[in-house]
Amino acid sequence: MKNKTYLLFLILAISALFLGILFGLLASLQYIFPEFIKSIIPFNEMRPFHVTTVISWIILSSTGSIYFYITHEEKLPLFSRILPKIHFSIFLATGIAIYFSFLTGKTEGREYLSYSPILTIPILLGWILFGINYFKTILKNVKNWPVYYWMWGTGIVFMIYHLCEAHFWMIPSFRAHFIKDITVQWKSYGSFVGSWNMLVYGISIYIMCKIKGDEKFARGKKVFFFYFLGLTNLMFGWAHHTYIIPMQPWIRYVAYGISMTEWILLIHIIYGWKKSLTQQKKEEFSIAYKFLMIADFWVFLNLVLALLFSIPVINFFTHGTHITVAHSMGTTIGINTSILLASLFFIASRLKLKKAFPIKILLKNIKLYNISLLLFWIILLIAGTKRSHWMYFTKSIQFSEMQDSLYYIYIAFFCFGLLLVTSIVRIVLPLFISFIKKVKIN
Repeated sequence: MKNKTYLLFLILAISALFLGILFGLLASLQYIFPEFIKSIIPFNEMRPFHVTTVISWIILSSTGSIYFYITHEEKLPLFSRILPKIHFSIFLATGIAIYFSFLTGKTEGREYLSYSPILTIPILLGWILFGINYFKTILKNVKNWPVYYWMWGTGIVFMIYHLCEAHFWMIPSFRAHFIKDITVQWKSYGSFVGSWNMLVYGISIYIMCKIKGDEKFARGKKVFFFYFLGLTNLMFGWAHHTYIIPMQPWIRYVAYGISMTEWILLIHIIYGWKKSLTQQKKEEFSIAYKFLMIADFWVFLNLVLALLFSIPVINFFTHGTHITVAHSMGTTIGINTSILLASLFFIASRLKLKKAFPIKILLKNIKLYNISLLLFWIILLIAGTKRSHWMYFTKSIQFSEMQDSLYYIYIAFFCFGLLLVTSIVRIVLPLFISFIKKVKIN
């Protein structure tokens, strides 16, 4: 494929990653120095910048990877060669508009989608164009789909639906009933995350299949069971996020059970794949392999933490603390970002860009990435525990005093965050430069 649009998506994705970790680092400084750039971007405004940009990294890198795999690896002729360019232009223009929305204080949206709701319309249009091109291409050229095609197609369809659902609050009949409103809001956000997980997990299965060199890996009963389990989790797993909403306890337990089983099966799939690889394959795709192993490690850690969350009395004390943030960071960085970095390095190897980054230096930075993320995660758990103790077991201490008592924890939080940011920049910057050069050559 001479069309370089997939590279533009990946370059924009890495730019979003750099910006996202910068916003996160600045936000962590505001914990230590509350007045830091408060007059420019206070903490309550910094958070939307960080969250939206990190989500953009996941979406853009998944999209660029899928375009690459379909056209470059599978060599399937796209239904339309112009639609990816339109898709990219829409997402780029909308991203700029979202930042403008934040800078001008137009944050009428909610939670993950806090920008002006009108900007969801072009985002939906981009996903619809992506969906049309994807299904028209795959249906025409592929029979007996391997599991990753099903996962990518499912992720695209449900992303469109749940983006719409996330804005049902704008309908007066929903907004007038608090329980209905909050239920649909958290349902849509949980399924929104499940939708991008379909894209990311599909990419992980694809990479494992290609590294192993065995297409049967993507057609076995186990991976299709994993797909249907993930689909069930996407549709119903949101229920374990809604402890504050009146509902039968069994609904939450079933939702937790589904999400836990999905992770257990993912660990099993990656472990089985690792055992089946020859040493030659591990060395040939050493960086992608390393990041998949890191993702497997973080699936395990998050599984343990999530199993504890499933106990109602523990969830009561942890909900709304930094422990929830630790769970989110473990998922977003430890699992999703590690898989997507594996994808980027796999793509780089296919484009013969491996000479652009020394392997030994890269492996050292990858080690720093995992260690600093683990320390960052542990500090969040400690901060969350101390905050929970203040919320439920201390009556005489004011909030400001509790915050002061966390001062040194917040310093450690910033330091480990800085190490994490440094490792990510060192890992990804050579890729970023290589992709830009590749665009210019093309």
